[in-house]
Amino acid sequence: MEQKLPYYMAYPMMLDFEEDRAERMDFEYLRSMYPEIPKKILPYVEEECDRMAYENSMIFDQYPDKLQLRLMCRRICDNVKKHEKMLSAESLTDFFSEGCRDSGRCGDRDDRKSGREDSWLRDMVEVMLYQELFRRRREHRHTAGRFY
Repeated sequence: MEQKLPYYMAYPMMLDFEEDRAERMDFEYLRSMYPEIPKKILPYVEEECDRMAYENSMIFDQYPDKLQLRLMCRRICDNVKKHEKMLSAESLTDFFSEGCRDSGRCGDRDDRKSGREDSWLRDMVEVMLYQELFRRRREHRHTAGRFY
């Protein structure tokens, strides 16, 4: 006599959907806890990733081209500088001087004096871009081959 399988064993895909949903909710919650400046930069990173997310895009290559990723970062930085007033020289001076008082370290001032005042923005955008690309590549691999 054949023994019937329980529902959860007959259709194991439903468990995958629950795990995906829990991970997505966790990711969104942690993303909501970003500080003020990264929260303002995030839509520009997502917009650039949306623009580059098409079938056979270089962002889905096994080893994405570092030059192309840097060009993406440059486009994002240019958009942020063009559209965000909070990144003016006065507000950044206040931002960095406040950080110096709090932490006792003023290494960021040395970067500004040496002509690299945008290095913090470029570094932040680069980290946020790589994190967003990781998330999108993971989702792309996870959904590749599913037809439902």
